[in-house]
Amino acid sequence: MSRPVKGIFVSADSSLRDCIRVIDRGGKGIAVVVDGQSRLLGTVTDGDVRRAILSGISLEAAVRELLDRKVGSRYPKPLTASVGTGRGELLRIMREAVIHQLPIIDDDGQVVDLVTLDDLVPQEALPVRAMVMAGGQGMRLRPLTEDVPKTMLPLGDRPLMEHIIGQLRSAGIRHVNVSTHYKPEQIENHFGDGSDFGVHIEYVSEDRPLGTAGALGLMDEFDQPLLVINSDIVTRVDFRAMHAFHRQNAADLTVAVGQYDLQVPYGVIECEGEKVRQVQEKPLLKFFVNAGIYLLEPSVHQFVPSGERLDMTDLIGRLIQEGRSVVAFPIVEYWLDVGRPDDYERAQADLREGRLER
Repeated sequence: MSRPVKGIFVSADSSLRDCIRVIDRGGKGIAVVVDGQSRLLGTVTDGDVRRAILSGISLEAAVRELLDRKVGSRYPKPLTASVGTGRGELLRIMREAVIHQLPIIDDDGQVVDLVTLDDLVPQEALPVRAMVMAGGQGMRLRPLTEDVPKTMLPLGDRPLMEHIIGQLRSAGIRHVNVSTHYKPEQIENHFGDGSDFGVHIEYVSEDRPLGTAGALGLMDEFDQPLLVINSDIVTRVDFRAMHAFHRQNAADLTVAVGQYDLQVPYGVIECEGEKVRQVQEKPLLKFFVNAGIYLLEPSVHQFVPSGERLDMTDLIGRLIQEGRSVVAFPIVEYWLDVGRPDDYERAQADLREGRLER
């Protein structure tokens, strides 16, 4: 049995949190659930994890809970192939089933390998354009941003936006638009046309602040999904996984969300009129919060007026009102909004300690 495939094994008793670590470390978008003899019990994909989080499953829940939820689904047990199955047959199975990973099983039912679609078909550029929203003045970061736009603040030995551009390039995104307003010459002088950074960059200039979505109205209509990301975000979000999730859910707009926990420091009283019905001692409230990363279908462009101020929250509201599909993509990777000096210092510390690389 190959060491790489053993690296993505988990047991049914493993926690969802541990399963996420295995998926992230393995880089295959999947964890393989096995028994003590390495026999296949099931699989947990990146999408399975994110859907479980949206449904409220705790990160401390056992992996078997996710496997139980697959009973009655299209594939209650994962598809497999036998050792020695030819390349063409593997590709046929994966394409017909619309899956990206396929466990390889020996005669004893043990998992001995895992084939991915990327193993069979060279990974192509992601069919997505990007828009980096870099027009903000960074008022909350003053005095750091008095002479430099926040996206050009150094994180390690590179500006914040250079980290974002590098991540977009690594995901296979080659065409990047950048909206500018505050001190745009510093951004344009550093990045130029993007060729030195492995991408093609076009600039969209806001003559006045247009909010977190208004700059989209200054763009020509786009013919591919558009990934929009705020320029003060530091993250390791898997953009390919986000695109796959977006397609699987046939979304018009996908918004990345992070989980935010709020510990109420008091006992909470629930009343019905003057009657006390329940007392909760210091409850922990869980929310999904906007992470400043979005994936938009080309059809969304028609809902953005040209040259008018518009925030992304307003655009999402318009789409919902029009009956369009808006879905949430939970973030399980590193994410930080560098909006305040304390956040900026935390990002610097996380980079030094290697947390941005894991």
